[in-house]
Amino acid sequence: MQERAQKSILVVSGTDKLREALSSLLPCAEFVLYTAASCAEARRMLLRCQYDVILISAPLPDEFGTTFALDLAQRNSSGVILLVRGSLFEEICAKVESYGVLTVEKPTPRPVLYAAIRMAAAMRARLARAEAQTQSLTAKMEEIRIVNRAKWVLIKYLNIDEAQAHRHIEKQAMDRRLSKREVAEKIISTYEG
Repeated sequence: MQERAQKSILVVSGTDKLREALSSLLPCAEFVLYTAASCAEARRMLLRCQYDVILISAPLPDEFGTTFALDLAQRNSSGVILLVRGSLFEEICAKVESYGVLTVEKPTPRPVLYAAIRMAAAMRARLARAEAQTQSLTAKMEEIRIVNRAKWVLIKYLNIDEAQAHRHIEKQAMDRRLSKREVAEKIISTYEG
């Protein structure tokens, strides 16, 4: 069985009560808790580290927390959970859910809080996989663009057709044990650098 990596949770709360409740609720082999007493402190912590889940218990001493949650959801790949009083739940939920912020009504039963944290961690893992795929596709597209540009450089300067230019790049890559991108970059710098 594959060992699970620990998930990091940043708890942003004006009191220690939530952190204490989470300490007894979450298995320490699976979750590592970090705490911030305000949005300002949490922002400073986020400059140094990325967290899998960010749990915000509104209101906070320096701001309510909704703007902070929205900012996180738009600029950060962490799962974001916003805990709000029942009287504000519908209003806040309508504002933030389309941005991917999970809103939970407080007081929150322990099983609901545990399920919300697991759900946010799962969303974070899924988003991380999607980001990795996007980066891979972006790199491949960039390589194709550079190789195509090198082909056109060869066509222009060596007066050969596209198939010959393609074969030339592939052969150089094999012979020199370089990637097609590296060969293409050398061709471009040689002829147009």
